Formats: sequence, structure tokens, C-alpha cells
Amino acid sequence: DVYKRQLKENAGVSIPELTLNDGRSFPLIAFGTYKLNGAAGVQGMLSALDVGYRALDSAFNYENEGAVGEAVRKSGRAREELSIASKLPGRHQKYDEALTCIEESLYRAGLDYYDLYFIHWPNPKQGLYVEAWQALIEAQKRGYVRSIAVCNFLAEHLDKLHAETGVLPTINQIELSPYFPQDDMRAYHQKHGIVTEGWSPIGRGGKILSDELIAGIAKRLGKTPAQIVLRWHVQVGSVPIPKASHRERQVENMSVFDFELTEQDMKDIATLARPDGRSFGQDPATYEEF
Repeated sequence: DVYKRQLKENAGVSIPELTLNDGRSFPLIAFGTYKLNGAAGVQGMLSALDVGYRALDSAFNYENEGAVGEAVRKSGRAREELSIASKLPGRHQKYDEALTCIEESLYRAGLDYYDLYFIHWPNPKQGLYVEAWQALIEAQKRGYVRSIAVCNFLAEHLDKLHAETGVLPTINQIELSPYFPQDDMRAYHQKHGIVTEGWSPIGRGGKILSDELIAGIAKRLGKTPAQIVLRWHVQVGSVPIPKASHRERQVENMSVFDFELTEQDMKDIATLARPDGRSFGQDPATYEEF
């Protein structure tokens, strides 16, 4: 069946990589771990690592850093083969609190370091994201983290980080889908050497998977709608972070490097953009996450 064929095709095939602005490499697709908790979460992550994912994306607020660490230990993979990420919550953006929080994140996971550590949201009303960024820079110097990054930052926030610290993030993880393609932010990232990483890559609730246009392209190419959307991410220069607890879906989601969407496909998908396609109105200019 399709699942067995794709699993066979993926066997021994490495996910392509890109180079971050600090010289480190990162896979072109990562595995989301939101709501993968406890023993069941560990099993879901082990399955993802087994079928070929190498990057696990977590956060302090997902309350599953322990499960992530357990999956790393049980996977049998060499630590240096994996890229493990977590994120700083808004309530700990003060400098000293941020450093302590990163230490606690490592203790929870039982890891010596994180490959990536993000500021989860800028929380601009609090005015602490530059202080938090300075803490991440210090954490990197201490060896707690290899690469430092942010989530949900707007251009104005990134400009301020650079102006006040001289250091730009390696990655900005933003909400991204064909309904909300964020053309301006992606252009800003490209200009400044920042990798775009897309959370909620197929849209929360997956409404885009039943879109007639996406379904039509999928049928023509012999792929699933999810594969079409994830391939769109790759071709616009975004690293998608799909989440799936079932092995078959995990394999499906990573099987997007053996085909291409045509220029016309990309133009057609661009027509799906909406004035504000955010899933729940989480605008980083005003949204606060603690």
C-alpha cells in the first residue's frame, strides 16, 4: 500500500538540510510535538525518529520536554544526529529568569544542550523581548544552546533585536500556510539571512486539506493534500513543522522531497491567500503568551 511504499522509499534517505546564519545545519522538515505528552507522546516521537525525522520541536509551555528527552534516549540515535528545540515562555523573559528557565528546560529533558532555543512570543506590551534575547545570547555562550531563534516576531521586533544586540536569530518560526503565506515576512527573512519555519503548516483543523484546488493538484500528482501543502512550504523556502501521532501520517508528511509543484501550481496556490488567515487571530503585535 501507499504507506509501505513511502516507508520503503524513505528508508536510508536523508531529509535535505539548509545552513543557518550561524553556520549550523538544519533539516528541511521538523516534527512538531505539541500535545504529545507522557508515555504516549514518547512513543509518537520515537515513531517519528524511526521513520526518518531528525528535528523535534518542543516548548516549555508544551509541558513535554521530559518526554522529548526520553524519546532522544530511547531512539538509539547519536545525540549529534538530532536537532532538539525548546522555547522560552513569556512569563520568564526577564534576563535572570530566562537563564534559569533554560537550565530547568535542560534538567527536565535530561539533555546537556538544546540545538535550538526560541523566544516563544515577543509579548511587546511587556517590553522584555530584548532582555530575553540577551539571555539567549548568554545561554549560547555558556553552551546551553547551540543556535538561538525566535517565534512569531514581526519585522519591527527583529529590527530592534539587531539594533540593540547586533545579533539576528537563525530562525523565525511563524504561522504559515497557503491561506496565510506571509509574503512580506518571508521576504524580510530572506533579505536578512533568517530561516522561515512554519508552524500550523496545514492550518489548524486542516480545512485547507479539503480545498478543491489543493485536492485537484494532489489527484493530478498522485499525492495527498497534506503532501501538496507541505511541498508548497518547501518551495516557498519555509521549513514546515507538521505534527502527527500516527506512523502512517508521519511517513506521509515527510515524503515531500521526491516531486515538485509546477510554477502554475504555485501561482494557483497563491490565490488562496486571505487578508488575515491566522487561525485564531494571534497577531504578534498584540497577542500575549505567558
